[in-house]
Formats: sequence, C-alpha cells, structure tokens
Amino acid sequence: MVRAFDLPAVSGLWLLVLLALLAASAGADWSMRLVDRSGGPASVTVSGVAAGPFDPALWTAGTLNLRFDARHPLLEPREGPMRNIYAPMAVREGRGWRLYYGAWDGVETGNDRIYTAWTKDFLEFSDRQTVIEHGPFIHVCNCCVIKLPSGEYRMVATAYPHEADGLNRPVGFSSPDGLHWEGELPHTAAYGDLLAIDGYEGWRTADINGMNALLHEEGTYRLYFGDFANFGNVYRCSGADFRRFRFDGVALPEALAVNDVRRFDVEGESWFLMGLHMNREFLRYALSRDGMAFEPSQLFTESRDSADAYIVAIGWVVDGNRLLGALYGAGAVPGLNENRLFAKWLQKRVLFECEDGRVVEGMEAIGPDAVLLPLDRPVRGRFVVYAEDGLTLLARTPRTTLQPGQHWALTY
Repeated sequence: MVRAFDLPAVSGLWLLVLLALLAASAGADWSMRLVDRSGGPASVTVSGVAAGPFDPALWTAGTLNLRFDARHPLLEPREGPMRNIYAPMAVREGRGWRLYYGAWDGVETGNDRIYTAWTKDFLEFSDRQTVIEHGPFIHVCNCCVIKLPSGEYRMVATAYPHEADGLNRPVGFSSPDGLHWEGELPHTAAYGDLLAIDGYEGWRTADINGMNALLHEEGTYRLYFGDFANFGNVYRCSGADFRRFRFDGVALPEALAVNDVRRFDVEGESWFLMGLHMNREFLRYALSRDGMAFEPSQLFTESRDSADAYIVAIGWVVDGNRLLGALYGAGAVPGLNENRLFAKWLQKRVLFECEDGRVVEGMEAIGPDAVLLPLDRPVRGRFVVYAEDGLTLLARTPRTTLQPGQHWALTY
C-alpha cells in the first residue's frame, strides 16, 4: 500500500533520505503521464485503469470499484424490423475479443439467432454476422462460448421448443475457429445438436431456458443449469464428450438464472465466479473454491436507469487471469423484447484533488481501460489513484494543471 506524504521543509541529506524512503515504498512506480488531447470536450480521459489479476478477497468482501460504461447502451441492434439484442458472451481471441450474442439483430422475423461481432477494445465493433440460424426451432439463444486450450471452440445455447412439449433445452456446437460451427457459416441448428443430462430426475419435463453456463477444466466439461419446471437451484453436470453430461447435484441453492462461470487460479488455488440474474433490476455473483459448492450470492450491480431496468443476461469479460467487468443484456420494458447490450467495468479508482478544494472523480468508463473525469475548465491539483477496491491508495501524483480534452495514462 502506498503511503503519501506532504513533504516538510527539509533540505540536504535528510531530503535525499526521505525521497529515497518514499521511492522505496510500494506504489512509487505508479505515475500519470499526459498522452495527447484526445479526450472529450468537457472531460479528461484517464487510461491504464483496467483491473489487474483476479483478487478473491475483493469479491469475497464485495468491495468492487465498478463503473458503468458511458455509452448506455454499449451496443444497439442493427437497423431493421426486429431489434432485440441480449445474452452477450465475450471470448478473448488474439488482440481482441469475439463477441457472441443472441438477438433479433435487425432481421425480418422475431426468431432468436446467435450472432458474432469483433472488437479490439470494446470501443468499436465490426464484422457483425449470424453464426447460428434457428432452423427447426423457433428460437436459439442465450449462448455460452468457451475457447479450449487446443484453440477449438464450444458453444452451448438454449433451443425452443425441444419437441411439441413447448420446453426449452440446451444445444451444443463445435467450431475450429469461432466462426464456422459444425462446418457451416452460419450453422443451421438441428435436433441432432440437442444435449442430454443423465441422472437428473426431472430431465424428461425439464424447462432449461437461458441457464446453460459452460466451463472446461482438465479435460472435463461442466454445465451449470437451472430448470424452470423445478426452479430454486442452480445445478451442475459434467461430461467428457460435450454431448452427454452426468448430473452432479446442486451448486447453488438459490432461485437465480446462471449465465456464466469462470475459473481463476490464484497462488495455487482455484476460484470459480458465477454470474446470475433474474430478469429484474440486478445482477449477482457467487464464489466457490471447488466449482461445485458456491457461497451465497452477492450483489454485483443494479440497473443504472430506466434504459436497463430489466436485466436478462450477464457475460463476464476475462483477459487471462483478469476479470475486467461484465456485459449484460437489458431493456426498458417488462416484455423483454426491446433489449440492448450494456457494460460495467471493474477499474482502479481515479480522483483529481483540486487546489480550490473540489474533488473530481471518474464515474463513467469508456471500455475496460479508461475512465472519464468531468471537467469543463482548467483546474490545478493532483491525481489520486486507488486500487480496484476503491480504498487502497496506489499513488498521489505531483501537482499539475488539467485541461478539458486531455488524455492522461496511468502507468506502472
């Protein structure tokens, strides 16, 4: 933890000793540098604030410095008659992320399909296209996509209806590159894509709608799911071949919809993070040390305003062993048919202490790595930077003058 001091009026050798002690204290390497004038007209952009390695202590304590993305929503549906975009999932790929989502993305009919887009940094999105057509199903949505150590991809999604019974069931697809699923672009879903769960007593009448989170570890696939025909728990099943799973039991005894589960290895120990929602004004998360028994869920975020009042899906944004934040689908109407994609990022906390006594704090993010400080006139003062808990001091910079439109970078 950095200790910040106001230097007394000392001189000579004692000043050198004091400066050496300050430099030796943790955090002396954190600094802020002026990059250019690419910030907003009434704000200052500070980059370099993305979350560091996953810290289970922050998540256990619930001390997370989270910032809504200033673009609210982050991503709109394409133009067209049917516009309803939700169920996001981001997969790290090379120098960016491949984004998957279920939607009516400007199409002629209100049938859910799976789409993809490419983003380098969640600032711009390109190459939007359909990867899974609904085929004989009315809807195929709520995708969960993972990339295996081999470089191959696996996807689990919700298909409706399973048969003439009007139930939802999971379907699964494989891809060598994240674009061509089952050898097609787009792939047309088929009944042969349906997955099976052995040992679950309610399987015959199960209604598994939008609750199919996939995880892969040490050669085994884990599928976390819920059943609206027997609602009240999040379950887990496991399998080696991706098509057929064996029921493991209850992973979380709560009436919530699971969308994403990620594993982080921290100092030789594994931590599992589950993302949950319930079509309401909140997102929750739960932690586990073994991937099977999860602790009671905690609040991740609530809606920012009426635009995201009804939250219908969550997908973590992960870069290696860093959890950068979450994408989520939400809308303004309870019918859940006018959704958009939103984002909330875990970041370091940045303030500017002005000499006139004001404190300007960055409250809106621009992607996972930048935050905006509202500023409409020049002001003199210094930056103060805290860790992702918003409490642990990292740095207090020398005094400087901020100008609207500047872009500063936090470096280490």
